[in-house]
Amino acid sequence: MPGHRGVDPPTLLAAHGCWYPSADPTGGHVAFICDRAGVPQLWSGPARGTEVHVLDGDPDPVTEVSWSPDGRWIAYTSAPGGGEHTRVLVVRPDGTERQVLAGAEPGSSAHLGCWTRDGTALAVTVAHPSPLRSEHAGPGHRPPEAEAASTAVGRTPGAAASERDGPALGPARSGGLAAYLVDPDAATAPVLLFGEEGAASLRVCDMSADGRYALVRRGPRGRREALVLDTAAGRTTFALHVADGDPWIGRFSADARTLWLRSDAEREFAALLRVRLNEEGRSRGLSVAAEREQSALDLLSVPDHGRWAVLAWNAHGATELETVDLTLDRTDGDIGPRHHPVLPHEVVTRIAPVERGGLFAALSGSRRRPGIWELDEALVPARTGWSARDEDAVPPGRPPVRPVPLRCEARDGLVLGGWYYRAPERDLGRPAPCVIHLHGGPEEQERPVFNPLYHELLGRGLDVFAPDVRGSSGWGRSFVDADLGAGRFAAIDDVADCAAHLVSLGYADPLRLGVMGRSYGGYLTMASLVWHPDLFRAGVAVCGMSDFATFFAGTEPWIAQSAAAKYGHPQHDRELLRSLSPMSRIDQLRAPVLAVHGEHDTNVPPTESEQFVRAARDRGVPARQLTLRNEGHEFLRADNRRLYRRAAADWLEQHLSPAP
Repeated sequence: MPGHRGVDPPTLLAAHGCWYPSADPTGGHVAFICDRAGVPQLWSGPARGTEVHVLDGDPDPVTEVSWSPDGRWIAYTSAPGGGEHTRVLVVRPDGTERQVLAGAEPGSSAHLGCWTRDGTALAVTVAHPSPLRSEHAGPGHRPPEAEAASTAVGRTPGAAASERDGPALGPARSGGLAAYLVDPDAATAPVLLFGEEGAASLRVCDMSADGRYALVRRGPRGRREALVLDTAAGRTTFALHVADGDPWIGRFSADARTLWLRSDAEREFAALLRVRLNEEGRSRGLSVAAEREQSALDLLSVPDHGRWAVLAWNAHGATELETVDLTLDRTDGDIGPRHHPVLPHEVVTRIAPVERGGLFAALSGSRRRPGIWELDEALVPARTGWSARDEDAVPPGRPPVRPVPLRCEARDGLVLGGWYYRAPERDLGRPAPCVIHLHGGPEEQERPVFNPLYHELLGRGLDVFAPDVRGSSGWGRSFVDADLGAGRFAAIDDVADCAAHLVSLGYADPLRLGVMGRSYGGYLTMASLVWHPDLFRAGVAVCGMSDFATFFAGTEPWIAQSAAAKYGHPQHDRELLRSLSPMSRIDQLRAPVLAVHGEHDTNVPPTESEQFVRAARDRGVPARQLTLRNEGHEFLRADNRRLYRRAAADWLEQHLSPAP
C-alpha cells in the first residue's frame, strides 16, 4: 500500500464508511476519509475502480481533505491522539513526501483553508500561542493601522473586534487565530493573510484567481461573518452575516466580480446570495439568487470555472440536491436552469465538483453508513466501487430501523421536531421503554442517518426519540436563537415536554424513560436529570458540561469565545451561568447516571464529567464514569465507539427494561 510506511496492513472492516471526498483536477481519482481500518484515515483511489490505498497509515484520525487544483498535493487535517488539537499535513498522491505544514508545535492547533486557484499555496489557520512564524513582509501582511478597521466590520473604523464580540475572556486565556498562505514546496515563505486576537473561528474559504482577494469566515457561533479581504492593502472591503453550519460559505467568480455566498442575513433560512463586486472588492449590489421556503441552503459548491454550482437544501433533515447554471446570472435575481437528481439515500454531507462536469457526493441514510457516490454530467448517481455496498454497510443482524418524523408542542407553544425509532417487533399498542437522545451543538440537527448507537439501543428493546429542541438548526434562525441566555431554561423544559408528548401518544412508558446525549446534549442530559428529577429513570451524559464556571476555565480559548456568545459571558453573566449549571442543582439528582468522556477532550474537559459523577456518588446516587483512551471530544476509533455503545446500552437496559 503506497504511503503506509512499513506498517502492517490493517484488518479491513466490511461495515465501514467513506466520506469527505475531494477529486483530482481530472475527476479520475478521489481522496477521501474512510474508517475501514477502524479509525478515520486518508485513502485514495480511482473514481471508477475498486483498488484503493491508504495515504497516511498513522492512527491519528483524519477530519478534512482537499486535493490541490494542480493535482500535485493532497492536504488534510489530523488529530494526534484523537484530541482536539489538530494539524495540517500534505502528501503526494502516491503517498510520498508527507509533511506537516502547521500545528506541529506543542499546544498549537491548525486547520485547513482553501488552496489558491493555481495550487501553489494552501491557506491554513493556526491557533496561538504557537503561530506559524514568518519574516515575509510582502503583500498579505496586514499593517498595524489596518488591524482595527479590517476586523471591525459593521462599526466605525477603530472599533476593536473584542468590542463587537464582547469583552475578552482574560489575557491569559484570550488566545488568537491567524490565517497564512503556505507553499508546500517551501519555495516561498509563509504569508500572513489575517489575524485576530480572541477570535472564536477563522477560515479562508476562497482566494480570487489573481490572489488579490480572500474570502474569510470569522466570528462566534450565531454571529458568523463573511469578509472580503484585499490582501495587498490589508483591509476588509466587504462584510456580511453568514449562516452557521458548513464552514465553506462561498466562492468568487472566475473574474472576482461576483461573490456567491450561503447566508441567512436578514432572513430565517440560509439562501444563495449574489454579491456584485467592483474593482476595489466593494459591494455594488446584493441579491438573492436562489432560495426555498422553509428550507435552508446547507452546502454550496462552485468549481473554479464558476459556470455552475451545486446546492444542497435541508428539507426538514433530508437533503434535496440541485445544480444550477450560473452563466445566465442576471441582476433580477434569477439564475440559470436547475437540475434535481434523485438520490439513493437521505442526506448529503459533502459535495466535490469536478471541473469537467459531474460531482462526487458523500451520502448517508437511515439504513447505511456513509458512502461516496459519483454523479455524472447527467446527474445519475452511481456508488463508487470502494464504498461499502448497502447490504454490507451495516452490521449483521436486524436491519436498521427507518425513523418516522414526529412533531410536538412545547409548553410555551413552540413546535419542536424530531425522529422516532420503534424497536423491531414492538407491539404498537403497548407503551415501551424509551430513550430521548439529545444531539450536540446546540445548533446541530437530528437527521435521518444511520446511527449505530440507536441500532444498539433498539436491539435491546428500547425505543429512541431524537428531538430538535430549541437552539437546533434546520428550523430557522428564530428557532436557533430561542435558547440564548435565559432561554436555555426553556430548552431544558423542552426535553420534559418531549417526554410528556411521547407518553400522551401511548408510545413511551412513563415509568421507563431514559435520557442521554453528547456534548451540548450531555449538558442537557445532566440538566434534565436535575431539573426534572422524577421524570427519568436513568441517564447517560457524554462529554457534557456540568458547571459553566469550570467549563470556561478549562476549555480552549477560541471555544470559550464562541461559547460566550451562545451561553453567556463567564464574568458578566456569572449568576445566569451558575443557575444554568447542573452542578448548582445536584442535590435534586435521583436517577442513576453514566458519564462518558474522551481522555484528550480539550473542548469539554473530562473534569466536567468527573465532578458530576463524584457529586452524585457523594449523595448516594448510582454513578459511573467511562473514560475512552486516545479519544477527544469526538469518538473516532471503532473499538472505542463499540465500547461506548455497549456500555451506554447496558446501563439503560439495566435501568429501563425491567418493569418497576
